[in-house]
Amino acid sequence: MKKIEAIIKPFKLDEVKEALQEVGLQGITVLEARGFGRQKGHTELYRGAEYVVDFLPKVKIELIVPDNLLPAAVEAIRNAAQTGRIGDGKIFVLPVEDAIRIRTGEAGEDAI
Repeated sequence: MKKIEAIIKPFKLDEVKEALQEVGLQGITVLEARGFGRQKGHTELYRGAEYVVDFLPKVKIELIVPDNLLPAAVEAIRNAAQTGRIGDGKIFVLPVEDAIRIRTGEAGEDAI
C-alpha cells in the first residue's frame, strides 16, 4: 500500500476527485492548506497600500491506495490538476506499513 499526498490548486479539486473516482478510488481526505514554492506569492493592492501575499491557498489531498492502483491514481491526479502554469502543485508517494479500519478491525488492503 502507498499513501499519496498531493498539493493542488483549490479550483482543481472537483476535477481530481472525479478522475480518482473513474480510476476506482473512493476515499480521499481533503485539507485546506496555504503555502508557496517557486511562485513566491504575489503582490496585491488593498486600500491604496501594496502588500505581498506569500502564502497562497492550496488544497492537500491524502489517500491510501493498493500498489496495483498507484500508477493510475498518480496519473489521474497529475492529468486532472495540471494547468501548465507555475504553482500546479506536487504529488508525494509514501510507503504505508498497515491500515486498520476502526469500526470492523479489518487490516491491510481490506481496510482501505
